[in-house]
Amino acid sequence: MGKTPTPRHWVGFDLGGTKMLAQVFTDDFKSLGRERKKTRPQHAAASGLARISETIRGAIREAGLTAEDISGIGIGCPGPVDMDRGVLLSPPNLAWDTVDVGAALTKEFGCPVAVMNDVDAGVYGEYRFGSAKDSFCAVGVFPGTGIGGGCVYRGEILRGRSSSCMEIGHCHVVPNGPVCGCGQRGCLESVASRHAIAAAAARAALRGEAPHLLAETGTDIANIRSGALAEAIAHGDTVVADIVREAARLIGIAVSTVVNMLAADTIILGGGLVEAMPELFTTNVDRAARKRVMPAYRDAFQVIAAALGDDAAAIGAAAWARHVIHEKSSKGSG
Repeated sequence: MGKTPTPRHWVGFDLGGTKMLAQVFTDDFKSLGRERKKTRPQHAAASGLARISETIRGAIREAGLTAEDISGIGIGCPGPVDMDRGVLLSPPNLAWDTVDVGAALTKEFGCPVAVMNDVDAGVYGEYRFGSAKDSFCAVGVFPGTGIGGGCVYRGEILRGRSSSCMEIGHCHVVPNGPVCGCGQRGCLESVASRHAIAAAAARAALRGEAPHLLAETGTDIANIRSGALAEAIAHGDTVVADIVREAARLIGIAVSTVVNMLAADTIILGGGLVEAMPELFTTNVDRAARKRVMPAYRDAFQVIAAALGDDAAAIGAAAWARHVIHEKSSKGSG
């Protein structure tokens, strides 16, 4: 009788802007355990890596496994990533320089590690398991603390020679606009991220134009989160709805450029803002993009909300890790 193969387990990790999530999956992507902690973007890389490891170990314990049971780890990180070397390249919204995330986690857990951009991870998750199944070219736009972008093209993550790509949040959309976290002016992220929307909403509240937001949340930008914005709109703060529509319009302008360049057939909108106000975002992004694309592409794409919510990046990272690690092992044995 043949020897029973050892079950394989995969960890998917999402290093989000405000929260980090680790999940353990079986080989067919049934979730066995998860652990969530707050991200501390102001902390140094060393303490950040320690917190990542702690979160992964918590998920492994909840799954009833040990580190020796893990076949590979996939981790989605905000900002540019050198996917071949597993290095995070000076992320604009973390107080980190270049960090060798892959080497650190391989040393810690003794298994292969696939490092990728967090939105790439989310888009790959949606491509494999969510709203973008069977897409030829799926592009994701995830407005949140920043605005991340990712692309899956014919089943593979679109990337550059030495780093991830599709940094749509740093497309220039406003001439001489506000300073962005990347140091440039007028980036999409500087005018359409949650922080930018919250800042505009706070100013409106101070002017007396958003009474519900002022009464319930105040004008501290840190407290004006996606749910508070959606609630203010539902209670009649029309100026907040106008602010969100303008942000969605600007995202649509950036999306039109991507569609013209890649002939993308699926545009996925995700993140907390979209989850809180899906119709407001999808309708206005779709309208702005469709108005500006070349006629040949006008009826060739769809704009849809992500289906997997907070799990998209974690399951996508785990699935990508399985894909690349299995591919490498197959080539090695071929």
